[in-house]
Amino acid sequence: MRLALGLAARGLGNTWPNPAVGCVIVRDGVVLGRGWTQPGGRPHAEVRALAQAGAAARGATAYVTLEPCAHHGKTPPCAEALIAAGVARVVTALTDPDPRVAGRGHAMLRAAGIAVTEGVEAAAARRANLGFLMRLTEGRPLVTLKLALTLDARIATVTGASRWITGPEARRRVHLMRASHDAVLVGSGTARADDPDLRVRDLGIARQPVRIVADSRLGVAAESRLGRSALEAPVWMLHGPQASVPARMAWAARGAELIACETDALGRIDIADALRRLGERGLTRIFCEGGGGLAASLVQAGLADELVVFTAGRLFGSDGTAGLAALGVTEIDAPDWELVGCEAMGADLMHRWRRRRDG
Repeated sequence: MRLALGLAARGLGNTWPNPAVGCVIVRDGVVLGRGWTQPGGRPHAEVRALAQAGAAARGATAYVTLEPCAHHGKTPPCAEALIAAGVARVVTALTDPDPRVAGRGHAMLRAAGIAVTEGVEAAAARRANLGFLMRLTEGRPLVTLKLALTLDARIATVTGASRWITGPEARRRVHLMRASHDAVLVGSGTARADDPDLRVRDLGIARQPVRIVADSRLGVAAESRLGRSALEAPVWMLHGPQASVPARMAWAARGAELIACETDALGRIDIADALRRLGERGLTRIFCEGGGGLAASLVQAGLADELVVFTAGRLFGSDGTAGLAALGVTEIDAPDWELVGCEAMGADLMHRWRRRRDG
């Protein structure tokens, strides 16, 4: 199952709205076939592994990180494929919460006389596919918030200079993280100040993440780098009702998708509403690269699930731009985050945190 989970991770960022699943087929201690969900969500992992195993799959055991699907979608049910291949046993990590499956895959296998074992490496499988699970159970994607900070938690100097705070090793890791997410999200301030491209570079990645800007007034110019490349890699613009018709038309002409969202009392994008709308479009994993206002909105609303902080050996002082906008914290309560990893990244330090959840 751990091998299957490692294979599943190869699909992260490439399979939405489908989950990233891994499958390994074994008999007498020999791996006969292995597969993972392919870009775009199909073929599914089981189909790939069965094709590799061929006739040798009869009587074998299939290890699958998620319950095999039981419904006819764009592909036939994987449960039927396992039955037709004649496997003797199926071991799964998680039950699929999709109402079209939700135990039906396991039931189909058992009805066909196949032994089924559930819950193997369930915690690791849940962590790996948390974005897919959250979209089904909470109606929104998982959000990873990335911050690149100085030692005194600044993201820009007093003049607004911000490139580059961290070194090349850290920046390369950021591109790798982009590749493992369905989408990259920034706020309008970052989009205007940095004119970012947000695509994955220098990693040989063919399928690019969706690039999303939260811009209530559509004040980011359609002639920006994002606008000029919208036909090469998808760009989605989150906007409010106050966005002008000419701005909407300009972005639409560039090929961007416009997503109307609710706004708060200050006219900013309601981030909870925005994430619901992104979940409805199938996104499961979003990588947020700031800036400080958007980051603070996510943290305040309890919608940042994972935090990745790159810290550089620089000091900008209190007149520099803070990494987070005001949060209004008045009391020191229990920690909101738990540390899950720390790693030297060239001359910088990367630490990863996970939001504490009830229970």
